[in-house]
Amino acid sequence: MRRRHYPTGPLEDRQVPMQSKLAAWWVSFMFLYVYVDILGLYMPGVVDDILAGIVWELEISQTWAFGALTLMAIPISMVALSMTLPARANRRANLVVAPLYVVVSVANGIGESWTYYFAIAIGLEVLVLTMIVRCAWTWPRTARHTAVPYESDRMQSA
Repeated sequence: MRRRHYPTGPLEDRQVPMQSKLAAWWVSFMFLYVYVDILGLYMPGVVDDILAGIVWELEISQTWAFGALTLMAIPISMVALSMTLPARANRRANLVVAPLYVVVSVANGIGESWTYYFAIAIGLEVLVLTMIVRCAWTWPRTARHTAVPYESDRMQSA
């Protein structure tokens, strides 16, 4: 039986492109967003309300469904947009959409009876959205090529 030899040096730490980081954070946000809603179905009375045509005291209608779909479609789109938009537009889109979804996340928890559950859920969503803003805000910039005069040029002009 042959014995395998594995490298023993330090692990390689490759640089992840900012677009990939942002897309990964948006995917994480979407998982949280969806699972908070799915787990919320286990709250007593929620399914009965849905069967009666009510969600969050709102009547389930085409308008309600359109609004819910829109709220989901925007962060879903941000996954793809984070991977495909040019850097400047990408940065701006993330700096606009993520803070808006902080407001959406907090608003979704207003009036909910399961305080601990929704406080943790909203806290996690806001943490992920904060990471998106942080990544977009600190997006690495390329170095500008500025003409630096040589020492001899400085002396001649003095």
